[in-house]
Amino acid sequence: MSELCDFGLIGLAVMGENLALNVESRGNRVAVYNRTTSVMEDFVNGRAKGKAFVGCKTVEELCKSLKRPRKVMMMVKAGPAVDAVIKELTPYLEPGDIIIDGGNTYYADTERRTKEVEAAGFLYSGTGVSGGEEGALKGPSMMPGGSPDSWPHLKPIFQAIAAKVGPNGDIPCCEWVGPRGAGHYVKMVHNGIEYGDMQLICEAYSMLKEGLGLSNDELYEVFAEWNTGELDSYLIEITRDIFSVKDPETGKDMVDLVLDTAGAKGTGKWMSQLALDLGVPSTLVTEAVYARGLSARKDERVRASKLLKGPNPKYAGDKKQFIEQVRQALYASKIVSYAQGFVQLQAAAVEHDWPLNYGDCAMLWRGGCIIRAVFLDRIKEAFDKSPKLENLLLAPYFADAVDKAQDAWRHVVSQAALLGIPVPAFYTALAYYDGFRRERLPANLLQSQRDYFGAHTYERTDKPRGEFFHTEWIELRKDPS
Repeated sequence: MSELCDFGLIGLAVMGENLALNVESRGNRVAVYNRTTSVMEDFVNGRAKGKAFVGCKTVEELCKSLKRPRKVMMMVKAGPAVDAVIKELTPYLEPGDIIIDGGNTYYADTERRTKEVEAAGFLYSGTGVSGGEEGALKGPSMMPGGSPDSWPHLKPIFQAIAAKVGPNGDIPCCEWVGPRGAGHYVKMVHNGIEYGDMQLICEAYSMLKEGLGLSNDELYEVFAEWNTGELDSYLIEITRDIFSVKDPETGKDMVDLVLDTAGAKGTGKWMSQLALDLGVPSTLVTEAVYARGLSARKDERVRASKLLKGPNPKYAGDKKQFIEQVRQALYASKIVSYAQGFVQLQAAAVEHDWPLNYGDCAMLWRGGCIIRAVFLDRIKEAFDKSPKLENLLLAPYFADAVDKAQDAWRHVVSQAALLGIPVPAFYTALAYYDGFRRERLPANLLQSQRDYFGAHTYERTDKPRGEFFHTEWIELRKDPS
């Protein structure tokens, strides 16, 4: 066989193709395989023609074409397909070879697979990859976890292909996350925060379009201005662009022709479910998931719109001032979203014994990925200054930012209720903030109820924590007669 390859990739859908081209462009020779041979052949004879690629018709051929330790990255659909590829691969691997899963895999599956693959004598890396097609080709955000011994071999390749940030553009958005499923868990939280960011932006859009009656041209200008300040981010940038696009067929604004039903691939739901398991209040991603679910019930909403009444959604106050208040509400809510995401990461790290570096996690998302934003530098600074920071809202920068924004934030949320414009993510972000900042919540009554009907016991304010008590409420209650 000709010269051995540095890297192998299985799965040549769009993400796989683009990642393969990215790896090759950094001076690597790449072997590629796809279950449908014609897909591989079309790639090798098309986009990869004249480049350092070796097309392989079998998994065995792919493995034989790789240098030791072999590095084989799977870009296949999460779930049983990953197990099937691993089973197909392992007969042709040798001890120390590395299998990489670059898909949107559920972290617990990566926990299991890492243990199974290591028990067979190989190394495994569950690597979150974010940035879509363009990111995969030009520089994604990468979140590698799994077998620690795999990282020295993967680091040169992964950090070369990852997005770069920093003053000199030389800091890769790729660093080792932690063992077993840590990389895929961090990717899941990234996706959950993405759900929240997108929902918050949509609610700001709704307030400006329905509440103020702004045209799409005016919305373009608003988002263009927002993208020059605290909200500077990829999602704000593409939202600006969307308002400028015309339908080639009708000449109408494209955004107004898109049906208002949102899809989802499940990572936001995973984050919400796991937050419940951990007992942490990741309320914003949960509301974002529910908002997509409500949007999908289009036919029901159309019927309900003919029967259910509400107020006229037109704001009568100062337009320019309200636009600024919506911006501040969006920024404050965004801070809460990220605060909740990092609280969940901290709880998961304790639960699974992952030594996560939260400042590094923020920088992994600084470039290349969907939630990339200048704002993430502030998160990195907060955790660098206080590695054990229990909540971003307690960092001086974020505490001050929310304090400055909260009057505007409360005004926007109250006006949304008065105007009948649904802003569930804005609502829940503010409710979380108000709950978190209160020394005492009404859960004393809730726990009293639990003890009354189920003898679940309670702790007392006048006794040390950890001591539990039960009251015979029926015996001591006031006679209702």
